[in-house]
Amino acid sequence: MRTLARMPKERIAGPSLDWAMAALSVAFVAGLFLDGWAHTHGKVDQSFFTPWHAVLYSGFALNFLSLLGVAGLNRSRGYSWSEALPEGYGLSLLGMSLWLLGGPGDLVWHTLFGIEEDINALYSPTHLLLATGLVLAASGPWRAMWTRPGSTSALVVQLPMLLSLAASLSALTFFVQFAHPVTNRWGFGYAPVPGVYQALGVTGFILINALVVGALLISMRRWRLGAGAFTLVLGLNAFAMGFLDDSYPLAWVTIYLLAGALLDGLYRWLNPEPGQVGSMRLFAVLASSLLMALYFALGRPILPFNWSPHMVGGMVFIAGVVGFFLSLLMFPPTLPTERDGR
Repeated sequence: MRTLARMPKERIAGPSLDWAMAALSVAFVAGLFLDGWAHTHGKVDQSFFTPWHAVLYSGFALNFLSLLGVAGLNRSRGYSWSEALPEGYGLSLLGMSLWLLGGPGDLVWHTLFGIEEDINALYSPTHLLLATGLVLAASGPWRAMWTRPGSTSALVVQLPMLLSLAASLSALTFFVQFAHPVTNRWGFGYAPVPGVYQALGVTGFILINALVVGALLISMRRWRLGAGAFTLVLGLNAFAMGFLDDSYPLAWVTIYLLAGALLDGLYRWLNPEPGQVGSMRLFAVLASSLLMALYFALGRPILPFNWSPHMVGGMVFIAGVVGFFLSLLMFPPTLPTERDGR
């Protein structure tokens, strides 16, 4: 009896927590889309304090306080701080902690620079910080179920994971909403986005960056690439594409040759081996971001454009996110069966 009395009470974890946090994640992301709807329908003035922001930040508060409550209750039941949150939810709490910085930062940003309009509104530094936190928060049930041993194809069991996945995906696509086929049917002659050239530019940057980095990563997974490999691949590709156009082709080809040389240097510096997942992920993020940053830095003197600084910075950030997700496809997280040696 004494031994039983000293045993900690059952920890709050498992499917019940997944269901609760999946529902809260959906509500959190729904607040984001409600605020986005208000922006696109002219319901937002030059004030930070709007009913739409109130709904969004209420979703944040519910998620944040719920996870804090779970951690506190588990701690009171005798579990250590490292065990207070089930595996997968630590990053959710970290993501919501970013809102403690991004929320006040967004208020300061809007106070100093006003309410951004159109595509620029998506890529202010504070909005990108909030976006990162939201994706980390919403993906908690997905991560928790990934790490848990056992698998089932029953939809009702998978539902918390799928709701979490849908919420996380929706938070990501919110920040490239102008390129989504549901909202912009360019192929059918329908493009309601203000600043359509910005939207087309962003879409092209993301697409080509994903193709380039994806092709490089799959090769890096198999081979230790030789000196000059990146310069050769990017240079030949740029030369082939420049052959199709007669407006500044040599200058743009040169940019990609320099980008290839930069990636060669990054590859030698990080020295990622095929089995070193961490260094491969870091290379994917930095390579994607550097490609975008170099294109903007060297391309601007050739053909000036009117993008705002935070629009440029936002694209460099989004490129890094795309690189990270490509690395997840090339080097997936460990499965529970692999981790347990079965």
